[in-house]
Amino acid sequence: MGKSETAETSTGGIKTGGNQQVLSGSLQEDMAYLNQVLGVDENFDVIYRVVHIGGKEACMYLVDGFCKDDLVQKLLQYFMDLTPDKMPSDMHMLSKQFTPYVEVDIEDKCESLITSLLSGMFLLLIDGYPKALVIDSRTYPSRSVGEPEKDKVLRGSKDGFVETLVSNTALIRRRIRSADLHMEMMSAGESSHTDIVLCYMNDRVDRKFLQEIREKIQAIKVDSLTMNQESLAECLYQRRWYNPFPKFKYTERPDAAAAQVLEGNIVILVDNSPSAMILPTTIFDVVEEADDYYFPPITGTYLRITRFLISLLTYIVTPTFLLLMNRVEWVPESFSFIVLKEEPNIPLIWQFLILELAIDGLKLAAINTPNMLSTPLSVMAALVLGEFSVNSGWFSPEVMLYMAFVAIANYTQANYELGYALKFLRIMTLLLTQWFGLWGYIAGVVVAVLSICCNRTVSRRSYIYPLIPFDGKKLKSRLIRRRLPGAYRGKE
Repeated sequence: MGKSETAETSTGGIKTGGNQQVLSGSLQEDMAYLNQVLGVDENFDVIYRVVHIGGKEACMYLVDGFCKDDLVQKLLQYFMDLTPDKMPSDMHMLSKQFTPYVEVDIEDKCESLITSLLSGMFLLLIDGYPKALVIDSRTYPSRSVGEPEKDKVLRGSKDGFVETLVSNTALIRRRIRSADLHMEMMSAGESSHTDIVLCYMNDRVDRKFLQEIREKIQAIKVDSLTMNQESLAECLYQRRWYNPFPKFKYTERPDAAAAQVLEGNIVILVDNSPSAMILPTTIFDVVEEADDYYFPPITGTYLRITRFLISLLTYIVTPTFLLLMNRVEWVPESFSFIVLKEEPNIPLIWQFLILELAIDGLKLAAINTPNMLSTPLSVMAALVLGEFSVNSGWFSPEVMLYMAFVAIANYTQANYELGYALKFLRIMTLLLTQWFGLWGYIAGVVVAVLSICCNRTVSRRSYIYPLIPFDGKKLKSRLIRRRLPGAYRGKE
């Protein structure tokens, strides 16, 4: 990497090429600038040490906790054994002939050097050399690649993504051993410089959409991606925020991410995030799960269709019950058992709304409850909120039954955003049904259908493709779990 070709001026020893400051070649001047910017006197974990290499004065910089101590020690021992007669004339020759390590780079721009250092890399500056040696010897604290808590499967791989980006890319590379798999590194955030990796198959990806994603990431002007992928998602897609259905699919499973890459989609990995963002995403992608493919086709098809139907029921069951209870004469005699046995003390609409809020309260409580207390508190919640709330007259048994079904059925699919999208539409339909009766019920269903049909993916394609525009072959593959294409079929 050469210096900027624009005119250079000297500012306190450090040269300024264009808008970037570059190393001057004088170790004392370069150290004075870096020490001031890095605040080495205040930051205990930013370490620098002056040594002699080949008769020249040199300085190394590293961040304590990021570098591999044994590797740095071996490299320093190797460098310090150099004699003045063997010392190369420039940093390039030093890197080429006397640096026994794989991940080595040469840099002269101060901003890039500081970013590399704070990312955990090892810097070596030598007096008289206007460039620095950058050695990627970093190692990040990380947990094991165990099965994720949310995306569990009954059969299949038990590994999962972690917060370390290199480990996540390796998990995908392990499954796709093809030269067409590209891992493109980018960054965003003026302060955080968060690493972002675009994973895609070069021969299958939509090139126009890929370029659009690249440009959007490069155009991000935020201080940091505070919430990792959620911050990135809000920067990539800012239109139609009022539509609750998810525009992105997230997975913590490397096998699911690899399958999406092979289908021509783009997978985005963000440093410090243990999940992958998949795009573009349709409603059919959202409801798919890994278990659909880890079982035989007939079982996978049953699981997929069951998940579709249960998701539909979680939206429709409580508004339908409310409509029928407001118009009891519409209930067929054969279904008269669903009619309330006792007159409710509180209107049904308020019972449903209170329980919708209470269910979210229980979810939040479960998240913040210590594991050792989860069992006794669950028993207490079941007794108090179940039996006592019915006996006290606050809630009708039928309402408790249907809301219990809704609460449990929401966990049949792993996508939280889809669950809350159905919840918001369910509450809206409940209110419209209470206010306007049958016409309100129909209006709520129409709004729900339009929210799905009129939605668009990040690539601006139909959210319900291949239903609209219709593609019978792909729609069949979305609804029915088929055998692997080209699978060997011998004699039965």
